[in-house]
Amino acid sequence: MTIRRHAAIYFTLIAAVASAMADRTTAAESKSQVSDQEQKLIEVLQSNAPPQNKAIPCKLLAVYGTKNAVPALAALLTDKDLASWARIALEVIPDQAADEALREAMSKVQGRLLVGVINSIGVRRDAKATDALAKRLNDADADVASAAAVALGRIGGDSAAKTLEPFLAGSPAAVRSAVAQGCVLCAEKYLAEGKRAEAMKLYDILRSADLPKQRILEAIRGAILARQADGVPLLAEQLKSTDKALFGIGLRVARELPGPQVTEALVAELGKATPDRQVLLIIALADRGDATMSPAVLEVAKSGPNNVRTAAIRVLQRQGDASCVPVLIDAAMNADAELSQTAVTALAGLPSKEVDADLVTRLQKAEGEIRTILIAVVGQRRIEAALPILLKAVEDSDGRVRAATLSALGSIVGLQDLPVLIQRAVKPQDPQDAKAAEDALRAACIRMPDREACAEKLTLALSQADIAAKCRLLSALGAMGGEKALQAVAAAGKDASPEIQDVASRVLGEWMSADASPALLEMSKTAGDDKYKIRAMRGYIRIARQLILPAEVRLAMFRTAMEVAKRNEEKQIALDILTRIPSVATLQLAVSYLSDPTLKDAAADAAVKIAGKVVGTEPKVVAEAMQKVVDSGISGNSGNRAKQILEQAKAGSNPR
Repeated sequence: MTIRRHAAIYFTLIAAVASAMADRTTAAESKSQVSDQEQKLIEVLQSNAPPQNKAIPCKLLAVYGTKNAVPALAALLTDKDLASWARIALEVIPDQAADEALREAMSKVQGRLLVGVINSIGVRRDAKATDALAKRLNDADADVASAAAVALGRIGGDSAAKTLEPFLAGSPAAVRSAVAQGCVLCAEKYLAEGKRAEAMKLYDILRSADLPKQRILEAIRGAILARQADGVPLLAEQLKSTDKALFGIGLRVARELPGPQVTEALVAELGKATPDRQVLLIIALADRGDATMSPAVLEVAKSGPNNVRTAAIRVLQRQGDASCVPVLIDAAMNADAELSQTAVTALAGLPSKEVDADLVTRLQKAEGEIRTILIAVVGQRRIEAALPILLKAVEDSDGRVRAATLSALGSIVGLQDLPVLIQRAVKPQDPQDAKAAEDALRAACIRMPDREACAEKLTLALSQADIAAKCRLLSALGAMGGEKALQAVAAAGKDASPEIQDVASRVLGEWMSADASPALLEMSKTAGDDKYKIRAMRGYIRIARQLILPAEVRLAMFRTAMEVAKRNEEKQIALDILTRIPSVATLQLAVSYLSDPTLKDAAADAAVKIAGKVVGTEPKVVAEAMQKVVDSGISGNSGNRAKQILEQAKAGSNPR
């Protein structure tokens, strides 16, 4: 095969890698097509192509390879550059020929190449290699011996286990950890096959051997899991250990081993452990999800160190019921801010429906701080049954109660009772209630399914409100949106009051639909203060830049903005609108502003951004535009980018 031919095949194959590796064959590929592909790959491997051109074909043979590819791949196992690539395919080819090739290679290579071959044998779990691997356990090269031990573990079975076990005590320290890993793998295979007695025996030998701690921990875990329920005493022993690693493995196994006995062991230790360990035990109990653990966690949540109570309360939030309410209320009144807030959050998140009825009953009788807490919780839970109580509580003489009640009403109140919040926003009982009333009204309006009916109520209240109240109502209308709300805010933009114009221009400027643009444009022309004119114009430009609009509408808004805007600052921002509608026309339009010294930088920036998007389709026009940008003397990023695009456009205009 010529160099040119195998290079062509190589680059063709690279294009197929991504899709080919996703599946063994595609539905459209016939056996003959697969065979033809395999043969092409083999030809590349057998050619005089450089090593870098053989790597990808090796990888592709993991997809297309059969026993026919094994000789070509096996020949590469002695090649330091390609051996690992060849093994990728040999590890997955579904034929015994690959096993035979790897076994034969063990006598032909050494060092890192031998380690690689042994690893591949382990991946394939070739039982016929057991004897050859056993001989390598005494290899002078610790890496080779270690690889052999792990490979035997992957193969597993009685022969491998009996081969490895004697080496636990007799192997060099550099190899012993790998021998133990091999034994663990053998035990895991026993366990997977249901051979619990064999697994337990091997795990117990490992537990008592002189091994690195990690291997001991693996053996303890396996010994507990192999014993199932009978392993709970051994689990409890780890939970009692003063050694952090042993305690940690106990927690891990507690999450893996099913059965009520495990929960009992965790609960038993919970009452004896240090606070830090109590937190970890509580989390482990929560991860198990056993219903029987709730009483124990509830008990811990009642008293003790705050960090332990906090952890217990977080668990109760996920798995508690109405029986947890008294404990959580008590914790919510604690002076510790984190504990208190965690308890309130838990009360709001308890999943049981019975909790709602319990909380409403308690709220009817509650006084003082408990009342404030319960009001906040029923609001967070959106308990509609609490609405009659809240409508009375909004008149409370205690400012904290009123604030909590207003917030709760914002989450619960419906359209029928919305006037209660409107009235509080218009005429707050106390000046300090004004912000709470405004926030509650905004929250309620956002929730209303019929925002037009809601806007009608707010608009009616506008006519009876003073300036401060109108501002609060306008804020709520802006948060809600809709046609009637927009009409009301637009009308407010024409009000003689600077305070109302201030709010109206801000609310309109943040409006999230394009139908606010006429009102903003009008206000940018007629507002009584330049500050509000500028804000309105910027809101108009924001809509043109950021909202989804037809190209012709966006372009028309750009032209209007450039005509109406009084300051160069707004015109500079408006030029960015053109980048949202890239075309030859908008490119030329942007370039036309280069002659204005105050807009030149913004125009160049817009032109460069548009040019980058259309240079592929309109290279000639782009070249002319970028030449003008360069000639204008623009420097910095825009100037550099203009030069780059100019060269790109010239190349596109004059293809070779």
